Amino acid sequence: MSDFIRDCGGCAVLDGMLATELQRNGVNLNDPLWSARCLITCPHLVRKVHLDAIEAGANVTLTASYQATIQRFESRGFTREERSYGAYLADGSEYRGDYGDAVDLKFLKDFHRRRIQAYVEILEENDIRIPAWFSFNTNDGINVPSGDSVLDCVSVADSCDKVLAVGINCAPPRFIHDLILSIRKVTSKSILVYPNSGETYDGHKKEWVESKFKGESSKQDFASYVTKWHEAGASIIGGCCRTTPRTLRAIRKVLNN
Repeated sequence: MSDFIRDCGGCAVLDGMLATELQRNGVNLNDPLWSARCLITCPHLVRKVHLDAIEAGANVTLTASYQATIQRFESRGFTREERSYGAYLADGSEYRGDYGDAVDLKFLKDFHRRRIQAYVEILEENDIRIPAWFSFNTNDGINVPSGDSVLDCVSVADSCDKVLAVGINCAPPRFIHDLILSIRKVTSKSILVYPNSGETYDGHKKEWVESKFKGESSKQDFASYVTKWHEAGASIIGGCCRTTPRTLRAIRKVLNN
């Protein structure tokens, strides 16, 4: 990872904005598969959005597999060999952490702890040589939506030699700087951050709404944060939901200067 980051000029630019860019290109993502639907219906637009990001300066792009669940693809007639796994409920609850009255905090912690530990064990046991990273979401700047501490999650990822980077994705920009400083205390791995625009996702209405937090607006210059994040220790920086190729160009410009 260090060689890759060095080849990128000391900080890599990451594209994590696929789904909302597909929407900007006219795609209706009101579907349980969300962006993965486009792998079936309009793969040419997936390619276009990736190319737009690369042309804007991205060194890394993310696949359209976020909600490509086993169950949903099989319901569309795909075989088990053709499906992959991602977020399952498709109701936005992964942003909020409210999974229903029958699911308590202990259940969620056990569930996610097992998943994180399972991913680490899979990487170790199968000698997987593809570079891997873990990134986590947070609604409060301290915990992931399930209730586990971000730092506890980072520590699990840090225990695996196959994991080359850890960080935060699709969280509001206002949390990122302090999280980078905290993450640096528990890992020496590369730190990646790709926050969203600062807007809040309403999983029931399937739409993004303006942030209600004082001093934070999606209209704020996203790139104004980049230097501070990089100086704090982030070496992979990008944008998640509601950021655009224009955002990536601005990030690249700041880093080049």
